Amino acid sequence: MSGGLLVAGTTSDAGKSVLTAGVCRWLHRQGVRVAPFKAQNMSNNSAIAIDALGNGGEIGRAQALQAAACGLESDVRFNPVLLKPGSDMSSQVVLLGEAVGDITADNFRELRPRLAETAFATLADLRRDFDVVVCEGAGSPAEINLRDTDFVNMGLARQAGLPVIVVGDIDRGGVFASLFGTLALLSPEDQDLISGFVINKFRGSAELLAPGLSMLHSLTGRQVLGTLPFDLDLWLDAEDSLAYGRVLGRPAPPVGEDWLRVAVVRLPRISNATDAEALACEPGVSVRFTIEPAEIAEADLVILPGSKSTVADLTWLRESRLADAIMDHAAAGKPLLGICGGFQMLSRTIYDDVESGAGAVGGLGLLDVDITFEQRKHLGRPEGTALGHPISGYEIHHGRVSRRADGLAPFVGEDGCTDGNVFGTHWHGAFESDGFRREFLRLAAWLAGRSGFTVAGTTSFAAAREATLERLGDLVEHHLDTTALRRLIDAGPPTGLPFVPPGAPTQHATGARA
Repeated sequence: MSGGLLVAGTTSDAGKSVLTAGVCRWLHRQGVRVAPFKAQNMSNNSAIAIDALGNGGEIGRAQALQAAACGLESDVRFNPVLLKPGSDMSSQVVLLGEAVGDITADNFRELRPRLAETAFATLADLRRDFDVVVCEGAGSPAEINLRDTDFVNMGLARQAGLPVIVVGDIDRGGVFASLFGTLALLSPEDQDLISGFVINKFRGSAELLAPGLSMLHSLTGRQVLGTLPFDLDLWLDAEDSLAYGRVLGRPAPPVGEDWLRVAVVRLPRISNATDAEALACEPGVSVRFTIEPAEIAEADLVILPGSKSTVADLTWLRESRLADAIMDHAAAGKPLLGICGGFQMLSRTIYDDVESGAGAVGGLGLLDVDITFEQRKHLGRPEGTALGHPISGYEIHHGRVSRRADGLAPFVGEDGCTDGNVFGTHWHGAFESDGFRREFLRLAAWLAGRSGFTVAGTTSFAAAREATLERLGDLVEHHLDTTALRRLIDAGPPTGLPFVPPGAPTQHATGARA
């Protein structure tokens, strides 16, 4: 049997995705044939992967980054079940890359056996093809209300016999209670697989932390495999940290006299928000996610990003008065870009009997096109030219342009178009093409009247992403007990680990089964 590991977390955004990517890059550096795996991801940040027949399919964006850490192209097997929330009560189910229906609280137990069977079979297939598979859990393994249907955390670990390490975010506070409580809430059989802990986002004195690490080891019998430092540079391809008002990345000072201020509307069901990351890599470009009309008014460039629920989010735009701010921004002649769902919102009319079932809905009317939703989702990795530069991207959408007024200039892709200062495209990832990104920023700065803004001309987004992956590998190599980690991967969970009953944490675990 090939080696394996499951990286679990005390919470969402504890650091599972980045630690998984870091372990993958560390193993890849050693010549290990390693692959990532997440049995089920719930995210509207997706990427295009290739299935066994060479067709395009969807996986979570984090698994695409982890694949790159392994030196691999994305594969639908790396994330066999992807749930894309369209509302608080339902999600679209993407199974091995293909949308197959919706899941709700009412039909989950009916669909769960099929999803679990697919996930277990896919992991077994990967373990036959690779030396090591590094699995990522979801949420927390201590979500005890969901344990009997779980196939991504301890359910997966039990089925595949995987050792589990649990990562906790010390920056949130309460990390020792979170780690201890996660273990204590598990059954004895699940606890047998919890093989160690990792503390993430630490800043401060290691000497002050050391007694806590020792006490946690004493209380649980599990080793703390290491402490990862807080690192502000680890922001690319983040899935769970798009806070309102958050400035993306660490913007470098401008080359010229002016900054270019970019406002990305933080839609309730935002998808593929990572489209703006390449802009944030450029010196002098400040990218902020916002739900504030005042920040829209102050921005030079406004971006309406993708949405899993175009019509519902368009309604929200209007109810929140953000639509008025966007219209005023465009009326002032400043640049406005809609990407995928955001592009659809800029249209005259949206005909949607597929996603929302709302039928004909009026758009913002800033681009003279109509959008019609089709049953089959359009997936692809297109290439072309735009603004005089080669460009590539990926498409994931039901809506297609069904009517386009004569005279609209082309922009990016077959459907894409522009009318003066308003731009629309269905292509995600277009700004990762360096030449096109620079030319668009020059055009945006000119339209916004930012004559003092200068594009650096040397930024490589591919190099920035590779540097992130190398940094993740360095963090694992330099801050974790890699000897112990490799032993777990190769030999599986150690035997004789004590059972930790829920109870007073002042008593040391004895190994006795309650």
